[in-house]
Amino acid sequence: MADYYLHLKALHLIFVVTWFAGLFYIPRLFIYHIEAQRKTPQERDILSRQLKIMEKRLWFIITWPSAVLATAFAVALIGIVPSLLLQPWMWLKLAFVLGLVLYHLKLHQMYHQLQKDIFKYSSTAMRLLNEGATIFLFAIVFLVVLKNTVDWIYGLLGLFVLVGGLFFAIKSYKRSRERRSS
Repeated sequence: MADYYLHLKALHLIFVVTWFAGLFYIPRLFIYHIEAQRKTPQERDILSRQLKIMEKRLWFIITWPSAVLATAFAVALIGIVPSLLLQPWMWLKLAFVLGLVLYHLKLHQMYHQLQKDIFKYSSTAMRLLNEGATIFLFAIVFLVVLKNTVDWIYGLLGLFVLVGGLFFAIKSYKRSRERRSS
């Protein structure tokens, strides 16, 4: 194995973390942007202008570069140790990473819509979507750490419990907000 393999692996992990940071925060900004539309026209204009700036900086200064660099370092790691592709858990991980990339691209589409003041999603729908990165993170980390099928089955069951818990928490939070506002 190349002497620099562990350095590349460390860089890959660093950029995975910063990529996820962006994926965790951008839907939260989208929620604030959507909810700002319910404010007075003056408040809405000020908030929308500021949120568009924040979204743009997060998306193009942190999230996209991190996604590209995490992917580049991953490709380099596989180039150094191509035998990783002979392991079934790696193919499953790559399937989840593909899902993560599709999630990222969906957020990119939403980013462009919000920048153009096109609001297609409710804040509740965005709260549900906000958990997408969490689900991918749990699935990928457990898969990479556990690597074997039996543990993966337990991990998958745990993932379903996590998803159910997240949806329950989001719905409960929405109900409590509605009760407080009425």
